[in-house]
Amino acid sequence: MIPRTPRFSACIANAALVAAVSISGCAVNPVTGEKQLSLISVQQELRLGQQQYPINQQQQGGQYTIDLHLQDYVNKVGQKLARVSDQPQLPYAFVVLDNAVPNAWALPGGKIAINRGLLVLLEDEAELAAVLSHEIVHAAARHSATALSQQQVLGAGLAALGAATKDTAYADLISTGSQLGGSAYIARYGRSNELQSDKYGMQYMAAAGYDPQGAVRLQRKFVALSKGRQANGLEALFASHPPSQSRVSANIEHSQSLPTGGVTNRDAYQKAIAQLKRDATAYKHYDQALQAAGKQQYDNALRLVRKAQQQQPKEATFFALEGDLLAQKKQYAKAHKAYDRAVQKNPILFSHWLKRGVASAALKDYVSAERDLSRSLRYLDTAYAHYYLGEVYAQQGKLRDAYKHYQTAAGAGGEIGAKAQARVQALTSKR
Repeated sequence: MIPRTPRFSACIANAALVAAVSISGCAVNPVTGEKQLSLISVQQELRLGQQQYPINQQQQGGQYTIDLHLQDYVNKVGQKLARVSDQPQLPYAFVVLDNAVPNAWALPGGKIAINRGLLVLLEDEAELAAVLSHEIVHAAARHSATALSQQQVLGAGLAALGAATKDTAYADLISTGSQLGGSAYIARYGRSNELQSDKYGMQYMAAAGYDPQGAVRLQRKFVALSKGRQANGLEALFASHPPSQSRVSANIEHSQSLPTGGVTNRDAYQKAIAQLKRDATAYKHYDQALQAAGKQQYDNALRLVRKAQQQQPKEATFFALEGDLLAQKKQYAKAHKAYDRAVQKNPILFSHWLKRGVASAALKDYVSAERDLSRSLRYLDTAYAHYYLGEVYAQQGKLRDAYKHYQTAAGAGGEIGAKAQARVQALTSKR
């Protein structure tokens, strides 16, 4: 760990916050030594990260399961960096998500994720270390606690900040797991937090033996992508980590004070992401299928997603989309078979159980539907699962159980909440 001299600045810069919060709401930033706003205790922060980590993973595609060696590789790099951080005692965890959106995020307490869509944009392990060390600083410096505290002061309570849920472009096809439940506590950090994470992240990189120039190359890449047509699909990344030439310049300046000769480990990184690269065409066909589905070109979408299945038969998401398309065509028996294959290939993602349960309900197999819908709730509590459980129980004459689940779904608001509320009112009128 590289020693630093603690510095102290004003706890709160915003005048409105100064009027609202006493000095007791201040805490020392463990990374910079400066004072910052914090109305959340360390234990609360750790609990929040622990509770929200599985929820956020479920909301954003679940864990990437095709190549578990990639999960191990990313975790090893992350843990290596975490050990030289200013908060090495945090319960750090690193996971690769099966999500095409190029993004990475950190929850309180060191719960960190990176999407497969970002991994394929990186060139070497040093660039991966730049991403992970940046997120480690957000956790170590308690940036999320400060952001959430500011929300509380401004009257928003413990709000969801910048939820980066997975964008399923076929969400309008059928009302199942395309729209996700739960709350995502992923903060959108201010410019000072981003620069802070860049700076100290580079110090962590150097301390772990990586070439800090990886962070310079990473920011240069993001600036170039943000300027061109390639920015499409990068909105989530740039919204939470806005690139700029000033960040590139700041990283160059930081690198001049750091040791040279660190490793990049390009060959090891390229070997680690080799499966992702081999599957690039399959994921391209999947994305094209989503686009075709969005234009209601369902037969073309089916053709494309089946090509993706042939190219990578282990990817459960490909079979889930086939089920969505068949359900849209009201071919529920075939849709059920597709969802069944998705469940078999990835049984730890809520939406596969949810969708198979809805298909079972459409086939009037209420026992199977109840089992699958209830199983989906173990992974993620959604209004959709409660609504369809209400439908299943109502069809079986179990009106008390139906009423309970309709009431839960009604509290979610939106289209599904309105449908559930109508069911609640209908059952109430019968009493």
